[in-house]
Amino acid sequence: MTEPDTADAHDPGTQAEPPRLGPRPLSRPVVDEGTAQIFGRPDGVDGGFAVAPDSAPAPSTTLAPPPPAALAGAFGRPAADTDALQRPPTNGHAPAGGDPSGADPSGSDPSGADPSGADPFWDADADRDPWRDPDSAVAMGRPAGENPTEGVTARGEGARLSLREVLFGRRVHPRALAVLGVLALLVGAVGGLVGRYTAEGASSLTEPEPTITQALPGKERPPGSVADIARRTVPAVVSIEIRVGDQGGTGSGVVIDPSGYVLTNNHVVSSAVGADGATIEAVFQDGTRTPARIVGRDPKTDLAVVKVEVANPVVATIGSSAGLTVGDGVIAIGSPLGLAGTVTDGIVSALNRPVRLDGGASDTNAVIDAIQTDAAINPGNSGGPLVDSTGAVVGINTAIRSLGQGQGAGGEGGSIGLGFAIPIDDARVIADELIRTGVAKHAEIGINARSVSDVTTEGAQVQNVKQGGAAAQAGIVEGDVIVKVGDRSIGGADELAVAVSERNPGETVQVQLVRAGRPLTLPVVLTSD
Repeated sequence: MTEPDTADAHDPGTQAEPPRLGPRPLSRPVVDEGTAQIFGRPDGVDGGFAVAPDSAPAPSTTLAPPPPAALAGAFGRPAADTDALQRPPTNGHAPAGGDPSGADPSGSDPSGADPSGADPFWDADADRDPWRDPDSAVAMGRPAGENPTEGVTARGEGARLSLREVLFGRRVHPRALAVLGVLALLVGAVGGLVGRYTAEGASSLTEPEPTITQALPGKERPPGSVADIARRTVPAVVSIEIRVGDQGGTGSGVVIDPSGYVLTNNHVVSSAVGADGATIEAVFQDGTRTPARIVGRDPKTDLAVVKVEVANPVVATIGSSAGLTVGDGVIAIGSPLGLAGTVTDGIVSALNRPVRLDGGASDTNAVIDAIQTDAAINPGNSGGPLVDSTGAVVGINTAIRSLGQGQGAGGEGGSIGLGFAIPIDDARVIADELIRTGVAKHAEIGINARSVSDVTTEGAQVQNVKQGGAAAQAGIVEGDVIVKVGDRSIGGADELAVAVSERNPGETVQVQLVRAGRPLTLPVVLTSD
């Protein structure tokens, strides 16, 4: 490889050029003889293709068979048609001289064209024909076929008819007039409706009418509902009115016997006992008033029975208080504040609640083993029934507990959800005795006690013992603390009183007590009061 020429460094008129490298020598790999025999060119061939020998036969041409006669007749050109289908040599523009085909104007046209220069394939508007211009935009044309407007003569506007000619000139068919009349009526009716609704809508913007809620045509009162129970029980409840001189009072009662016996509270009727000119009246649901007389009363249980002379009165169903449980639904019926037939509902809040009654002006001095309820009970409810979800009487409403004090339901306090009723199982026994004998007998233990409690125990401490009484005969002494009577635990003096009162006179009961810190059990034979 020769080195490039360099300029003379001492010659200021010349400029040095950068050195240039020559091409690298080709590196050809060595081909072995076996590979050359397989992939090499044949002898005598130097290029990529072999030279065709002079003796090679000419390529044969296979012509397509002639088309069937039916296709030739349908799609072939007429036999006498010699016109060429060649497009003009230019794109949509005829050449100068008027011959768009480019033929010699002075000579004859070998294709048989008109020698005058008029080419049937080309016309003067060919350059604006979108079908011949490949650069034209896509557009929709009219359907193929004859022009529908050809040969149609435009009809001129006729003479206009007057109203008189339309109606009486017989120029319009009567049916057409009838149709026009019907259409006019329809248009007028639609316009009137639209105008009415539009006017109503506009007036509602300035004078809106009140919207009234819709009520269902009927109400369901299934069996067991408050409405059903009230409907069946209220006729058996009476309002009891007591008049003593210029003083009066109101209570409630419930008819318990077809003979007209009414069960109520003692404190409701006690003010009329022994008073000159005192009257007692029972007022039924339908407003019937009838005099009532006292059959018997029991101050120790605050129960009384009066009798009314009414033929075939409605009698309440007597149930059982033993089957009640806390949470059962109950209904109180009576005449609170003189409002007869009042119904309130609630639940059983507690059972076996010892409640000492404040008789007030009456001679009532009782401790009841009450049913506590949150059904609203107010003054005037006393003596009314407390019924369960079946409509059966399970208690006699007797007392309420107000914020001021505990008192009977005939007092002046208000209901705060603490009402008390005498269980009907106890009231029924007393009522039977009062109806049979006019008085009721109770078991008695013969002691006075007070409630006590300490860290380990609570109960009723004996304050004094009645000489000859049941406690004295059993060996109970002052200072003993009674903690259990039979199976019932005693938490105070009131519970001792109700535990003894639920027993029968002459019954022997085991009394557990604590004496000087030592437990002791004594059998006690209860006496009668």
